[in-house]
Amino acid sequence: MDSYEVFKKNINSLIDIDLNYYKEKQMKRRITSLRDRNGFDSFQLYFLKLKKDKIMLNEFINYLTINVSEFYRNPSQWDTLERDIIPTVINRSKEPLKVWSSACSTGEEPYSLVMLLTKFYNIKDIKVLASDIDNEAIKKAKVGLYSEKALTNLPAEFKRKYFKKKGEAFQIVDEIKERVEFKKLDLLKDPFPNNMDLITCRNVMIYFTEEAKKMLYNKFYNSLSQKGVFFVGSTEQIISPERYNFKSIGTFFYKKCN
Repeated sequence: MDSYEVFKKNINSLIDIDLNYYKEKQMKRRITSLRDRNGFDSFQLYFLKLKKDKIMLNEFINYLTINVSEFYRNPSQWDTLERDIIPTVINRSKEPLKVWSSACSTGEEPYSLVMLLTKFYNIKDIKVLASDIDNEAIKKAKVGLYSEKALTNLPAEFKRKYFKKKGEAFQIVDEIKERVEFKKLDLLKDPFPNNMDLITCRNVMIYFTEEAKKMLYNKFYNSLSQKGVFFVGSTEQIISPERYNFKSIGTFFYKKCN
């Protein structure tokens, strides 16, 4: 048996992440690169070190879960969300929208969603659920300290209103932080929340196999409310969305069909 196959089994036992759901070539290349940088020439020796060294294991999980994010990533899509999508969903719902930022990384996306929703609701009525598989990313998100580069695409009004300069970094204010509930969630294994009006899952699906994507599309469909909307990343348009009972309502936005 190939040593990478053994490594995948061992990782699943150690941290409950099944690498078989990730595109093999892409993920093996990433892990091999990280392994080599840490000075190991075999997967067996690298795994033994990961088992003993919590810092290196956290680095591995962080690298594995592709924690790259920024506020208002792909700004034109956020314009569409504000102009077309949210008003439509609000018209169907009397209550404040139930919003879930899945694979939220270090918090830029759920905090962006809260800021955007302040244009439609009183801030005290806003609640965004944010989840990620990586505990370290969630810890950073809860701290809410970001580089200036992460705020590049954020509307100036939000930067002025909701951030405080802290040395070279920017601290998000508590009134925004308090509107986000963070939790650890493995998209592939854990149950999803119910009756969500808007779900974002951006720049994550590209790393999964077709089998995993199919399973996830079905789980996201079941997680949405009757007229809920699913918002995906720039490289993740769903081919033939009707196969999953979705209907395209704009590039990167899909409505649940019944």
